[in-house]
Amino acid sequence: MSRIDTDPTPLDDAARAGWLYYVGGKTQDQIAQELGVSRQRAQRLVSKAMADGLIHVRLNHRIGACMDLEQALRDRFDLSQCRVAPGLGQGGDPSRAIAAAAAAELERVLRMPEPQVIAFGTGRALRSMAEQFSPMGECPHRIVSLLGNIAPDGSATLYDVISRIAEKLNATYFPMPVPVISDTAEERAFFMRLRPVRAVYDLAMRADVTFVGIGQMGPDAPLALDGFLSASELAQLQALGAAGEIVSWVYDREGNYIEIPRNALIGGVQVKPRQTQPVIGVAAGPRKIDAIRAALLGRIINGLVTDEPTAIALLAAV
Repeated sequence: MSRIDTDPTPLDDAARAGWLYYVGGKTQDQIAQELGVSRQRAQRLVSKAMADGLIHVRLNHRIGACMDLEQALRDRFDLSQCRVAPGLGQGGDPSRAIAAAAAAELERVLRMPEPQVIAFGTGRALRSMAEQFSPMGECPHRIVSLLGNIAPDGSATLYDVISRIAEKLNATYFPMPVPVISDTAEERAFFMRLRPVRAVYDLAMRADVTFVGIGQMGPDAPLALDGFLSASELAQLQALGAAGEIVSWVYDREGNYIEIPRNALIGGVQVKPRQTQPVIGVAAGPRKIDAIRAALLGRIINGLVTDEPTAIALLAAV
C-alpha cells in the first residue's frame, strides 16, 4: 500500500487548527507544536477557521487528506459508507474525535424521506454520537435496539444509545427489554419467546440501516470492564483468537464469529456478515485497530466512521 500523501491546502491547515482548538481543547502552543508552525501562525489559523465558517460546533470543511483516506478505505474494504475525522493528536480521545462525523452520518440517514428502521448497538462511541447529532423536525423512522438493556446487577446498561436518540428526536423507540447476558440458555430462551421481545427482535432483524460500536478483546475489553465477561471467560476467548465484538458477539481475526456456549446467553440480535443494507461501525483508536480490521475482513460491517490515525493504520496492514 502506497503512503497517502496529500499536501494540505490553507483551508486544510485552518480547519485542522480549529478542530484541535475547539474540539480537542488544545492550547495555541500545543497546536503550533502539532502542526509544526509558530504560535503566531497557529493563532491566525484558529482565527481563520472561525472567520471563514470552517468551525461551528463541528468541523465544516472536508480535509483533503481525510477524503483521500475515505476513498482508500472504500476501495480496500469495499465499503458503502466511510467518514474519516481528523485526529485530535497525542492524548486526544478518539471517541470524541469521531462523534461529530458519526452524528453527521446519522443525520444523513434521518433526512431520508422514506420511513426507515434504524437499529443501534451500544457503547461509548455510539453514546458520543447520540450526544452530538442535531434533531431535525418530525421523525418518521423507527428506532430499535440490537441488544438487551439490563446489566448483570439488574441496572440499566451504562452506554444505552436509543433512549437518548429517541429523546432528542421525540420519537417512539423499541428497546430490547431483556438482560444483555442471561444466566442460562433456558432463561434466555424464555425471555426471547415473550411477545413484546419477539416483536422488537423481528423489527431489529428488518433494519434498513444499522449503527454499531466495536469492542476490543484485550485486557481492557469493554465486555470485561462492564461486567459482561469474567477474567476467565476473557482469557478463554483470547485463547480462541478473539479479536473484537459487536453487540456482545465475539469474532476472531478473520471476522468469523467464535462459536461458544456463551452465545446462547446473549439477549439480542447477531449482526450477520455480508448484509446488503448499511451496517456502519463507529470506532477509532489504537486499541481498536485489530477489532475494526477483523470486522472489515469478515464483512460484519460495510461502513465505517473512524479517525485519521486509525484509518492510516488500517490501510498500512498487509
